[in-house]
Amino acid sequence: MRRGTARRCILVTNDDGYDAPGLAALVEAMGALGRVVVVAPDREQSGAGHALTLGRPLRVRQTGEDRYRVDGTPTDCVHLGVFHLTGGRAPDLVASGINRGLNLGDDVTYSGTVAGALEGTLLHVPSIAVSVATDEEGRARFEHAATFARRLAEAVLARGLPAGVFLNANVPSGRPRGVRVTRQGTRSYRAAIVERLDPSGRPYFWIAGAETTPAGEPDGDHAAVRDRRISVTPLHANLTHAPSLDGIARWARELL
Repeated sequence: MRRGTARRCILVTNDDGYDAPGLAALVEAMGALGRVVVVAPDREQSGAGHALTLGRPLRVRQTGEDRYRVDGTPTDCVHLGVFHLTGGRAPDLVASGINRGLNLGDDVTYSGTVAGALEGTLLHVPSIAVSVATDEEGRARFEHAATFARRLAEAVLARGLPAGVFLNANVPSGRPRGVRVTRQGTRSYRAAIVERLDPSGRPYFWIAGAETTPAGEPDGDHAAVRDRRISVTPLHANLTHAPSLDGIARWARELL
């Protein structure tokens, strides 16, 4: 362990579930930086977004020293970790991932991986989310993403982040050709609802994988990954669109 890192505490979570290989890769990578506390969902929570469980109690099972499985969302896990499971002190960093599959553009609003980092930011802890692309056969390899996650975490621990800002990193499949700081991109969506009938003839629906087309912003996250660069996007927890405030304020007076 490097000198001076023993006092650091890294809270690690994900949305692919406690047993996911991406989580194991991230835990190993963060181990070089200090004490690692793992608080992760006991099952896959992909698409959970920034959901917080309020209508039922949460069950936490300790599986080892600083290792916890939670029957909840990534947001629940970070909340529990920051306030309870790190031993009475806030962690120095929240690291969420490594997600199997990219979290780019508009998809960040659905992503449990991104939500883990968002929750850390809302709780005033510097936070990063890391995802990796799958190959043409749907497989994910985590070694390059894990190495980058460690380097990114080191930089955030050393330099800090602006208040309310966290980093969303997406790593292409295979060996990256570099790193690019990007904007959150956009995509156009096509219908993704599949309707079927059960054996009784009653309809049911699947929300299937939506067909999407990146908008093509040259400084967007999609473009960076398409060029085999690691995309690092600073995201902001405050969703206010400041340029609209004055214009809307002018016509909003007429609503009274």
